[in-house]
Amino acid sequence: MCIRRSARAPGLAGSGSARAPRPRAPCRRRGGPWRRPWAAARPGAASCRPKMMERTTKTAREIFDEVMASPARRRFGFGRRAAVVNVDIQKAYTSGEFPTSYMSDPHQMEFVNKLSALARSKGMPVIWTHVAYMEDGSDAGVWGTRTNTPDSLQNIKFGSRRSEFDDRLEIDKVRDAIYLKKMPSCFHETPLQSLLVFHGVDTVVLTGGSTSGCIRASAVDSLSRGYRTIVPIECVADNTRATTTPTSRTWR
Repeated sequence: MCIRRSARAPGLAGSGSARAPRPRAPCRRRGGPWRRPWAAARPGAASCRPKMMERTTKTAREIFDEVMASPARRRFGFGRRAAVVNVDIQKAYTSGEFPTSYMSDPHQMEFVNKLSALARSKGMPVIWTHVAYMEDGSDAGVWGTRTNTPDSLQNIKFGSRRSEFDDRLEIDKVRDAIYLKKMPSCFHETPLQSLLVFHGVDTVVLTGGSTSGCIRASAVDSLSRGYRTIVPIECVADNTRATTTPTSRTWR
């Protein structure tokens, strides 16, 4: 259906005479002329065809190295005060006991401990998050109940080994904040935002995993809230390098 502006009625132009109708642009309708959406809207106007999706045979690592060597945008860097948020570094994902375990850097735990200790020494907050669910999985929502196998998210139960933090972590249970979360983002329905505001934080450093899941979700939420968001590559992990490197390059 095409809606056109009707010709101006006589006497409405102010002079008492009818105006000639304006030239009509082609109309997008079946059987009629059709303009490409990127075509110029009027004579002399610049036209811009949308960029087609790029295709490549390069590996994720090769693309990552190219971006790091020649970044398309400047780094926003650190602000005045940072917080280190360590996301879901628990046995379900790090111990090697379960099929859901993954590792990108064998020294990840060491790096996370050093980074957390440095933050504490500067009086900056350190936060640890983990996931665990009720016996019936009803608090896992659609996100956690899409599957129901022994290794499904909803089967990380309270009090299970899967829900425990990795034994290699150096957690200060007096000074550090420990939050239970249910969804990918560490901001979702946790006290994290309030804690960051209280401490005057403007920079969030994320570690843990998985890079393409909870780290990415947390990073998007962090940046959306106005925080400078840093993801140290050595401190995050995923089950494949192909997902770790493209995600890490986004938050620099």
